[in-house]
Amino acid sequence: MNNLETKLGRARTILSDLGAVVVAYSGGVDSTLLLALALEALGPERVLAVTARSATYPESELTGSTEVARQLGARQRFVESHELEDPNVIANTPERCYYCKAGLFAELWPVAREEGLAAVVYGANADDLGDHRPGMRAAQEQGGRAPLLEAGLTKEEIRVASRARGLPTWDKPAMACLSSRIPYGMPLTPEALQRVGAAEEFLHRELGLRQLRVRHHDPVARLEVPPEEWAPVLAGRERIVARFRELGYLYVALDLAGFRSGSLNDALRQT
Repeated sequence: MNNLETKLGRARTILSDLGAVVVAYSGGVDSTLLLALALEALGPERVLAVTARSATYPESELTGSTEVARQLGARQRFVESHELEDPNVIANTPERCYYCKAGLFAELWPVAREEGLAAVVYGANADDLGDHRPGMRAAQEQGGRAPLLEAGLTKEEIRVASRARGLPTWDKPAMACLSSRIPYGMPLTPEALQRVGAAEEFLHRELGLRQLRVRHHDPVARLEVPPEEWAPVLAGRERIVARFRELGYLYVALDLAGFRSGSLNDALRQT
């Protein structure tokens, strides 16, 4: 048995020992594999995927999560997220994710108790340990378990295992919530989140870009795109500028450092 199979077996054992679980399910790479492993370990009667409806996630992500859950044969429920009612989240400090995750688990545990499920699990992985992740601290304090992380699975291993299982998310680009596009200290508003979401949707739909971020430095939109995808960005420069100005941006900048996940945490590393 290779190292990856050993880790996957460890994750299944953790899930089996929990007995019955709510999976905090976004439809992303990590939570989809976690859901698949939970179904393997426990069966569909003892697993419930719960997805939060939130202004911080595009509607297309919710639609995609429903389709994948259906393909896996998983039960799915939605809960309403209220993070934009929390002043601690709106203030958008570096601890924003702590309060957001704490609010999410406050919605998940009542569902678990109502359904008679013993635990709430979420899709953190071993690579998440190397960045500023206050949400993980909140999840742990709220009694959440992270079987992929506990088993030592990295993001690349999760993709390999997902591909081997035929999961459609195996090569899905990383997708953090839209709040991560707005610099710390700039208050979160529904309007800003909608602008970012619409800007990114335009780039995905009209230019066919896969991995990208639109960072909201109002009135500037800073595009993070992998260098190998700069050609379509430059070719579509006039269309991009026109659309972004419709959305309320005065300036559009292409970041020469390219795409990198969590780039707004750079400011924290410099302090």
